[in-house]
Amino acid sequence: MAASSLIIRPVRPDEHAQLGDLTVRVYADILGHHLGDYAEVLRDVAARAGACEVLVAVDGDGSGDDADGRARPLGGITYVPGPGPWAEVATRHEAELRMLVVDPAAQGRGVGAALVRACVERAAAAGKAGVCLVTTPSMVSAHRLYDRLGFVRRPERDRRLDDGLLLECYSLALPVPS
Repeated sequence: MAASSLIIRPVRPDEHAQLGDLTVRVYADILGHHLGDYAEVLRDVAARAGACEVLVAVDGDGSGDDADGRARPLGGITYVPGPGPWAEVATRHEAELRMLVVDPAAQGRGVGAALVRACVERAAAAGKAGVCLVTTPSMVSAHRLYDRLGFVRRPERDRRLDDGLLLECYSLALPVPS
């Protein structure tokens, strides 16, 4: 599947459970024992979609459809338009990206990059000065993606959770609208 056959769109209610399960499965592999109660937050796509924009990537040629002919999400991301209950580090001038996930079977095909770019486009259209996110030290492939897309590591904005997990901040400055 080429990145050009990807469709990035808002998640539909009939995809909430599938995207939630995918997100928990991928994050469990990455976070291990740090996942804990966060699994229920990751699984609850409906709650995120009610407050933010949750986007999915689906295969535009139908090859990823399930047995019922529905597009199977290859990945997803939550676009947080600014500070609020879903933001972790965003300032009032920034949008934030949360819960980027790509199905392991679809990794290496541009799914993650397409999802991040769609959010960056939304932030630029909203006149935001930048986009930020947090990640963990173990999310090495995500770090490479963020680096390729121009994000810069911001250690002064890092956070450490009560269980000791370090959340590393990255940000991307956006052009000021003229």
